[in-house]
Amino acid sequence: MGKATQAELGGGTGRSFRHDTAWCWQLEPRMPVTGEVHDAILVDGLWIGSWCLLIAQSDTGHVIAWQWAARESTAAWAALFAQIPPPTVVVTDGGTGIRSALANTWPDTKIQRCIFHIQLNVTRELTRRPRLHAGRALRQIAQNLTDVHDIDAAITWRLTLEAWWQKYGHLTRERSMYDNGQFGYTHAKLRKAWGILHRAAEAGHVFTNLQHGNPRATSRLEGLNSQIRNLLRHHRGMPIEHRRRAAEWFLLLREIPISQAHKHAQPAQPPQPAPTKEEPIGPALYDNALSAEEGLWHRSGWAGRA
Repeated sequence: MGKATQAELGGGTGRSFRHDTAWCWQLEPRMPVTGEVHDAILVDGLWIGSWCLLIAQSDTGHVIAWQWAARESTAAWAALFAQIPPPTVVVTDGGTGIRSALANTWPDTKIQRCIFHIQLNVTRELTRRPRLHAGRALRQIAQNLTDVHDIDAAITWRLTLEAWWQKYGHLTRERSMYDNGQFGYTHAKLRKAWGILHRAAEAGHVFTNLQHGNPRATSRLEGLNSQIRNLLRHHRGMPIEHRRRAAEWFLLLREIPISQAHKHAQPAQPPQPAPTKEEPIGPALYDNALSAEEGLWHRSGWAGRA
């Protein structure tokens, strides 16, 4: 888990070190399930190669569970949530499939959208210097979320967002004809930015922290993801399976001393070969063998003479 190279740890070219520690890659660490109920849980996804690592962290900074997935989907998030008792609040950046997974797995859990990601998504649509006055005003409303710390400020923010809609809402409905002859929204980026703020506010996912005192951003979990990236950067060149093991051990050793970590590691299960399909008994309906009907038999007699 450190910065030392294999050659520095094992001497020479590092071949001895790889030989002596080859068995370690076959151990798969598992986070123990304690059943502890948390007031708030932060969740986020981290891409490692072609795999997405979904991580759940408590509001006190402890890693609770993780789940590997091919992508951020409803099934992947549901598999992560199934390992944890329902908390009071979950803090999320609003990734793909997470809302439907929460509705199916934790229907009574409140949702807090990460304020930083809301502002980031709005800026992605409007850029840092919007061309229209409506865009500049909407981006400023998004930036003002940082200064909302009480109920009165939250009410003022909602009224400001509604006043923006009354003044500039008609721009989000304007349509224009493109060069291909099809109609589209004239200010599509402005419409998307407005939708990000409007949907989060209407769902009540922006100011959950004012009622429950939970974190309003996933910054703490983003810092954990950054440490995993640094670990993989120090040991770049590992195959994807080794990168997955390294991330798992990093998360486990944050919570459990290394002297006890072996109790929570199991031999990795090798991939099962796909079952072979037995060929049916009888004449083949389609094959690459010779067929008399197609005139492919070896001929004899006068017809077969050269």
